[in-house]
Amino acid sequence: MSARETAMDESQVSARLAQELPHWTYENGWIRRKFRTEGWKGTLMVVNTVGHLAEAAWHHPDLTVSYAFVIVKLMTHSAKGITDKDFALAKKIEEVVGWQPGKEDSPLEGTPADDQRFRYIKYD
Repeated sequence: MSARETAMDESQVSARLAQELPHWTYENGWIRRKFRTEGWKGTLMVVNTVGHLAEAAWHHPDLTVSYAFVIVKLMTHSAKGITDKDFALAKKIEEVVGWQPGKEDSPLEGTPADDQRFRYIKYD
């Protein structure tokens, strides 16, 4: 088993979450994040994004999918705990799902937040 697959203890996981992924929590051996959406369209967009990233990374989370939210849970099964792999994928998910081009210096304006017809994620 490589260093990337060495499970961290709970205090290491908690410290890294606080520093690197403040919207994620540690719960029952998993790191977890609930993404709130504006409805089914947003939920499917989050699920498809997470699915693409997980497949590209070859590291697959557990998902709970409902009308207005998606829960992503990560753990490295082969290590029986949380590893660098989980943090790397969680960071990429956070970066892509949470991307708001309208809030950065970009020629892209981003999804209109003031019109529910177009809003699809409830950003933190």
